[in-house]
Amino acid sequence: MNKFRKWLQNKGPGALIAAAFIGPGTVTTCTIAGANYGFTLLWTMVLAILATYMLQEMSVRMAIVTGKPLPEVIRQKMKSKVSRVLIIGLILAAILIGNGAYEAGNITGAALGLSGIFPGLHSMAPIWIGLFSLLVLWVGNYKYIERMLVALVIIMSCAFLAAAIFSKPDMGKIISSILIPTIPENSIFTIVALIGTTVVPYNIFLHASVGLEKWKSTEDIRHARSDAALAIIGGGLISMAIIITAAAAGIGKPQGFMDLAKALEVVFGQYASILLGVGLMSAGLTSAITAPLAASYVAEACLGWKGGLKDWKFRIVWASIIVIGTVFSLLGFKPLSIISFAQLANGVLLPIIAFMVIGLTNDENIMGKFANTFTQKLLAWSIWIVTVVLGLMSVAKGLGVL
Repeated sequence: MNKFRKWLQNKGPGALIAAAFIGPGTVTTCTIAGANYGFTLLWTMVLAILATYMLQEMSVRMAIVTGKPLPEVIRQKMKSKVSRVLIIGLILAAILIGNGAYEAGNITGAALGLSGIFPGLHSMAPIWIGLFSLLVLWVGNYKYIERMLVALVIIMSCAFLAAAIFSKPDMGKIISSILIPTIPENSIFTIVALIGTTVVPYNIFLHASVGLEKWKSTEDIRHARSDAALAIIGGGLISMAIIITAAAAGIGKPQGFMDLAKALEVVFGQYASILLGVGLMSAGLTSAITAPLAASYVAEACLGWKGGLKDWKFRIVWASIIVIGTVFSLLGFKPLSIISFAQLANGVLLPIIAFMVIGLTNDENIMGKFANTFTQKLLAWSIWIVTVVLGLMSVAKGLGVL
């Protein structure tokens, strides 16, 4: 019992990463993937899980070894002032503007889930979600935030996994789809979207910052690795469960995530909308909390602020993002131009940040004996090539070229 308690105490930051990438966007993308292509794109999630783990593990390992958040390490490593300003400016633009745009989707998704549970709250749901997010972050206690998100991730996991199990999927097709990659016609953008919603640029920064809140010694690297592996694999399984549910339910061309509820009424009856509402609300809430938190951590590290969770500048950043998201959600405003910019910025940002993280963790002057091994380098650069391809496709899509 004592060993288990000690093991449990060394877990936590990874749950924030799972909470961050399983948001309404991921839920919707996975629903579309399952509805349009059945089980055939499940292999994509295996690739996404591996890429996410590699980048997140390198980021948190570097933070533990150096004792500094990622933007600070980047800033100190770059000798040219012009390069520092350009990179830090790009990071701030992509994270702050991007997270502000995505927060509207997070709150809208959480509100939709809440409305599935309590239909009478439809018009006021975004306000309740926004207020809850503000309250959680205002407490300014990392352990409290961590526990809250762990609880929401567990609830979300139970809802989506239950839906997958009770939809009675074909296990043979699931296994073959995982082991044998196939690319159905017109599925390339869905593949890009599935990987893009899992390998999230701001999570690389968030993991490094919250890892420093939890771990102080290089002896904790093993705990950070197991924590990241458990959370990211778990998050990937949730995404796979949504794909499986949508594929097995046979909902055709979905107009929205809650279309799954109609398909699952045969199994769950009147409780289908409640089950899926709980899952979507939890997914939206976790991302509605982590996106503003990540933006504050990035701003703090980029601009050299000190003070932590309760610093007024830190609070202004996350509060502004939550308010913007809530207002856009209430107005039914779809910030397509802002999201388009965020897609372009993140499409450019991910390969650049991945290149820097890999390069920095390869550097023995920075990492010492904790630098990447040959195998890690090989896997990391392979993943970087994938991020470059995804980045170019995201930019092309954002510009309307593809």
